[in-house]
Amino acid sequence: MAVSNQVKNQHLLWRAGFGPAVEQMPDLSKYTPKQYYTALLKASESRKVQHFNVADPSLEDMYMEGFGRRTLTPEERRQVQQKQRQGIRDLNLYWLKEMVVSAAQLREKMAFFWHGHFACRSLNVFHQQNMLTTIRENSLGNFGTLLREVSKSPAMLLFLNNQQNKKDHPNENFAREVMELFTLGRGHYTENDIKEAARAFTGWTAGPGGQFIFRKNQHDNDRKTVLGKTGNFDGDDVLDILLAQPQTATYICTKLYRFLVNEEVDEARVKWLSERFYKNKYDIKGLLEDVFTSEWFYDDKNIGAKIKSPVELMVGIQRMIPMKIENEQALLLLQRILGQTLFYPPNVAGWPGGRTWIDSSTLMMRMRIPQLLNDRDELNVTPKDDDDQMMGMRDKEAAIAKKPNLGKGIKPILAQMEWEQTFKQLEPVAREALIPALRDRLLQVKPQISDALITGYADGSNRNNFIKTATIQIMSTPEYQLC
Repeated sequence: MAVSNQVKNQHLLWRAGFGPAVEQMPDLSKYTPKQYYTALLKASESRKVQHFNVADPSLEDMYMEGFGRRTLTPEERRQVQQKQRQGIRDLNLYWLKEMVVSAAQLREKMAFFWHGHFACRSLNVFHQQNMLTTIRENSLGNFGTLLREVSKSPAMLLFLNNQQNKKDHPNENFAREVMELFTLGRGHYTENDIKEAARAFTGWTAGPGGQFIFRKNQHDNDRKTVLGKTGNFDGDDVLDILLAQPQTATYICTKLYRFLVNEEVDEARVKWLSERFYKNKYDIKGLLEDVFTSEWFYDDKNIGAKIKSPVELMVGIQRMIPMKIENEQALLLLQRILGQTLFYPPNVAGWPGGRTWIDSSTLMMRMRIPQLLNDRDELNVTPKDDDDQMMGMRDKEAAIAKKPNLGKGIKPILAQMEWEQTFKQLEPVAREALIPALRDRLLQVKPQISDALITGYADGSNRNNFIKTATIQIMSTPEYQLC
């Protein structure tokens, strides 16, 4: 049976964005996926990247004081840490909101992918802002440019200890991760390649203001041999050598295939994509066009085949049901409970994704989210007590837990949902056809539970209450976890 344009375009919006927004629903059946993808690309290219400058203005002076002008007092250091963590929390919420409301869905979705690919932790909000801006500005551009910009970012250089990489005392951490995680993938280089590349990266570091600095006196000027090439290489030369390897294109395309298409990799498709990606000199936009305008992307086996990441799940709900969230701090807690906190990857390899998102506890929590948003229920789950991932909120949450009637959790999410567009769009639908219509809007796969069961749990007191409660019930099914 032929797949409708609506089903295909919903599939496209989940993979090239964070799911359809309610205002897009009437248009999904009017356009072919190729037309819709062209519109998505245009919307992303035509909108300037909005920089999220969230740092407390007083923080910069205090931060710079710590670079030799004078020694900060213990109290000043504590204030700097506190303001840095608050800045990163704000940066998290700013970007999360941008994912929800931005028309530049393709750009933000690809930035989200690269955020996981170039996984990096930094407690310095200036460095995090810089890194995020770099990724968002280059997310649809050229992979070589993106690789070079990220490799020279203060966040990545310091995270991978390259400030310790000096002539006669090389630190191999940065060189290893550039090969293993950013370009070639494990097994496509030798330990000697890492040692030699580390020598080429000596002297790469960041200055007090976060700018890239090449310290010539710390650089090893002797000859090196990397992947069969010999010369007096510096870091840029090594990146060029890595980009010259077809394996880099294969590695990137394999990872993107899992992210955009299916966790089960079709080797023939990836071979075709990677050959074109390499031939087109790592043009990301061209690669995305090859994926999203192909017929095979819309095959039945690829629709509803992926488990939504926690961020995709949370953003997708807010796009389909516009809402004003009073207690946004709860969104940070939800990210930690579900295992994906923006700017806090579990390690340098990023989030593994796929089935790792789901276990017995996280599945139940994921299915509770629509109810938590709708019912103003208390979020009474205590996440792992890791103050690094908690972004300095451990003491704050302990204080909240002592307040009456909140148990060990946090305040209710306090979401004011806006249903008017949904009601209007469903006006032509007969009451008995509402469940199938809602199911088609919200799910990419057929649910196991019957329409009668959903109807039984919905509030039938009036049409609007029925639509609201049936929507929440469908979003609370295991099938809504798939896209």
